[in-house]
Amino acid sequence: MNSGPKRLLQRMIRGLNTTREFSGKKQEITVLHAWDKQLPFARLILAGLGDTKAVTAPLLLRTAGAAIRRAAKIGCRSVGIWLPANNLKSLGLAGQAEAIAEGVLVGSYNFDNYKAQSSENANRPLKEVRIAIEKGRLKESVAAVRAGERIAGAVNYARDIANEPGNVVYPHKLAEAATRLGRELRLRVRVWDRRKLAKEGFGGLLAVGGGSEREPRFIRIDYAPRGARAGSRPLVFVGKAITFDSGGISIKPSDKMDEMKFDKCGGVAVLGAMRAIAALKLPVPVVGLISAAENMPSATSYRPGDIVTTYSGTTIEVLNTDAEGRIVLGDALAYAKRLKPQAIIDLATLTGACVVALGPFAAGLFSNNDKLSGRVRAAGEMTGDRVWPFPLWDDYHEMIKSPVADIKNTGGRYGGAITAAAFLQKFVGDVPWVHLDIAGTAWTTEEKPHLARGGTAFGVRLLVELLRSWAPL
Repeated sequence: MNSGPKRLLQRMIRGLNTTREFSGKKQEITVLHAWDKQLPFARLILAGLGDTKAVTAPLLLRTAGAAIRRAAKIGCRSVGIWLPANNLKSLGLAGQAEAIAEGVLVGSYNFDNYKAQSSENANRPLKEVRIAIEKGRLKESVAAVRAGERIAGAVNYARDIANEPGNVVYPHKLAEAATRLGRELRLRVRVWDRRKLAKEGFGGLLAVGGGSEREPRFIRIDYAPRGARAGSRPLVFVGKAITFDSGGISIKPSDKMDEMKFDKCGGVAVLGAMRAIAALKLPVPVVGLISAAENMPSATSYRPGDIVTTYSGTTIEVLNTDAEGRIVLGDALAYAKRLKPQAIIDLATLTGACVVALGPFAAGLFSNNDKLSGRVRAAGEMTGDRVWPFPLWDDYHEMIKSPVADIKNTGGRYGGAITAAAFLQKFVGDVPWVHLDIAGTAWTTEEKPHLARGGTAFGVRLLVELLRSWAPL
């Protein structure tokens, strides 16, 4: 933009500040219509960032997403974005470019696959978004934008699967999605069907999935980067994927049961993370494990009072069939332990108790290793997938002891998120481990300025950031 239009634009913005129509506070969005032919645009969207010294990558991402959603709603087809490089030196130009690229793609996402595209509600997507880059710094900025595109692509991929209803995505279909991903990105994918699960002793997964005609699946995805030494110990990501959770015999109330299609979001986050890790060609070997089942009531459902023998041989007294996620994760965590990994991180929409404790603003973090826990927390702050730690004292382990089995699948009303994590810890032993209870963050029922309603793919960016800066514990 040459000096004439630039001065004109500066006067317009000063006028807004004077009339208090735009203050620049966080995520404030104002639309200006160009009134002078000197200006090379029809409309200008001003997006506030607040105190420039306090701007983070997550804030920049959300702000870019909010601006792009506003642009789409007012009918813009082509958008140009100027990076505020000089004012955000703490992020660096590459950090800004990556965050904005992610924000644009995440913000422009909508799940409307099943809506009739009439002339009134037809989705008119943006045709192009251009990012203006400082002269002489194109190479590093383009690389950052490409990285942002790959990460956001993985996030939206995970959101697509999360948003599909239970009659479209069920365990077999989730396994097919993983297989397609493997073919696309040259990942090794293995799937355990009911017969193989029975042969190898996945008693927890078989019990939870036993009430549905749609049989359970266990999915393993291996990423082995070029140059990795043979036998290198991997990181293992484990995801709970209950493709629909009715509660089983301990059936849930009907209100909001439709949201239980999102009970697969832990497993879906693992899929999304594996997609991003492979696309970015990160140098750390990773194994993704997904326990997939549909929890339904029927004559073949597992029952309160049943005793289930898991993959590790640990026995579980079932007190509530709606506490099923920890049971399918138990099998997956025990399998993960046998891989002798550097660390295990599991993600699960596990407990309503965690939602009560933290609301929709952070996931609960539970761990047996302070160093790993600190890294996961730092990755959460860097990406906006925030997590908050809870204790795992011996007192909570006492609450899940059973008089008739090794453990019971619920510790009662109090400390519910913690006793669920204590249950999971039984299956990992001394392997460095983090459990993320994402029940409050995995989906949103209301549209946000930067985000469409539905699945959020919480955890994908966190896991990618953890891998990008990974060093042995």
